[in-house]
Amino acid sequence: MARISPEDIGNTVLRQMREGGFDFARVHPIEFYAIFADEAQARRAAGQFRGEWLNAQVCRRDGAWHLQVSKVMYATRDGIDDFEHDLQAVVGPLGGILDGWGVTQEVSAPPR
Repeated sequence: MARISPEDIGNTVLRQMREGGFDFARVHPIEFYAIFADEAQARRAAGQFRGEWLNAQVCRRDGAWHLQVSKVMYATRDGIDDFEHDLQAVVGPLGGILDGWGVTQEVSAPPR
């Protein structure tokens, strides 16, 4: 079975966003996700991501602790890769694993 790399998935998502009319010319809140077995470690990681353009939340779901970090930024491959790298540097040593990223795409109403 062939493995799909996170880079290939990210490139596919960005291509689909472009095809769907996503506005790459403006900043968007992009959500990055990580999963922890331990609440304290998830909250410790969340504490590293607070600021004017950042927001972090922790919740329990399906028996695990989920960290969601929202960063307002341009949706570029390099920007997303860089932030994922920074997130991994915090999450990994605390026992967490990255679980992808996403962005809400606004849908324009059809002309009347």
